[in-house]
Amino acid sequence: MRELTLVFQHTDFYVMDKPAGAPMHANAQEPSVVHQLAEQLQEQLWPVHRLDTPTSGALLVARNAAAAAELSQLFAEREISKTYLAIAAGRPKKKQGWVVGDMDKARRGSWRLLHSTTNPARTYFSSQSLLPGYRYYTLHPSTGKTHQLRVALKSLGVPIVGDQRYGGEANPHLHLHAWQLAFAFRGEKIIAKAPLPSYGLFAELATKDALAN
Repeated sequence: MRELTLVFQHTDFYVMDKPAGAPMHANAQEPSVVHQLAEQLQEQLWPVHRLDTPTSGALLVARNAAAAAELSQLFAEREISKTYLAIAAGRPKKKQGWVVGDMDKARRGSWRLLHSTTNPARTYFSSQSLLPGYRYYTLHPSTGKTHQLRVALKSLGVPIVGDQRYGGEANPHLHLHAWQLAFAFRGEKIIAKAPLPSYGLFAELATKDALAN
């Protein structure tokens, strides 16, 4: 199994650096990433949110059932601030602002963004130039819909590099990284960051001063 890394340790939970490709649900090749971490640490763990299999970054796992319930409630009440980083080729329809709309199932496990707002996905984003022809995006989802960020970038005309499902530029890796989680837990302020991957265009992004701290 993979060697997994913790980026934050607490008596009630861990934040692990989930590798791209590590599954949240067991498949024919390997067990779930939470099960892998539990085996590695030799303790029982509870997942409290999820990341898509190709997405890397900060994943919160509880160390006991009580903490799992509290942390799950914080997610449900949108009390956990999530920051993602993504890289895409081309020019977006706008360089910053909100992407808001209902999500609807499309073909073969994909989703699409609608103009309606009955129960919308909500994402605030900003973007900056990375290299000629590429921009990086700081994404702040206030909801947690399936494929929300990937669909948001596609709706802006700039699908994420490596996101072949939504028409992104071909690359072995999806360039979407769960960079930071920030929340209050039993009166304690928690900020946990997962370092950027070293592959692909993330290596260039890691040199940006804005991400140094």
